[in-house]
Amino acid sequence: MLSRSSIKPDSSHPLPWVQWLLIGIALLYLALVLFIPAIAVFYEAFHKGTQEFITAINTRDFQSAMQLTLIIALIVVPLNTLFGLCAAWVIARNQFPGRTLLISIIDLPFAISPVVAGLMIVLLYGRNGWFGAALQNADIKVLFSLPGMVLATLFVSLPFVAREVIPVLEEVGSEQEEAARTLGAQDFQIFWRVTLPNIKWGLLYGVLLTNARAMGEFGAVAVVSGLIAGRTLTLPTFVEQAYKNYQTEAAFGAATILALLALVTLVLKEILERKTSRR
Repeated sequence: MLSRSSIKPDSSHPLPWVQWLLIGIALLYLALVLFIPAIAVFYEAFHKGTQEFITAINTRDFQSAMQLTLIIALIVVPLNTLFGLCAAWVIARNQFPGRTLLISIIDLPFAISPVVAGLMIVLLYGRNGWFGAALQNADIKVLFSLPGMVLATLFVSLPFVAREVIPVLEEVGSEQEEAARTLGAQDFQIFWRVTLPNIKWGLLYGVLLTNARAMGEFGAVAVVSGLIAGRTLTLPTFVEQAYKNYQTEAAFGAATILALLALVTLVLKEILERKTSRR
């Protein structure tokens, strides 16, 4: 019979006070870097009343920044979705030389600073860049205009759809697609009726992340846009410019809109993660 003194505590489970200490440290850290800054943004936006907030977001510069942000997202999200689907299909369904290199290239925007990405676009399409003379002769303006901002946003949001769809395609396998092809289905029918239903939650998750990055990008867009008020300011760059110009209500109003977009993104992300896990 074992005595009480001979029974050793299970070292795999931390003591209760250790658990509460770790939880407290985590909550303190989140409060300092997330909760308190978020509360401060909403407080500064609404502490003078909702009328000041409405007035701030009804200015011409804010409306222009909001419109430009939506236009960029509407261009970038479909293009990167199409690219991500094609790249995911090729990578998941084929083994070929350079496959690992292709995956690394797709992941490149994760490793490169957005400011460096913007600088690369300047070096390529600027007046003294590699393609600058040809673009100038053709009267095509890339920098300090919508095309340059779209290119910068395309680069930074490139990997999300592909990286979300590739593991789903690999997990599902190709047996159902091969069976459909054996029964006489065409490629589009196979994609629409077999592949798409299997990857829809991963695809929607990737599209959601792409849209969030496209609407919230600052560094790369700031480099290539020129930060021209009323013309090339997106919502993130508008926040910085308005705050620098002591337009605090407009700055915090735009920051609040971005925070609400982020909140909606988090809610949808959680829903899609649960759908994906159930799948």
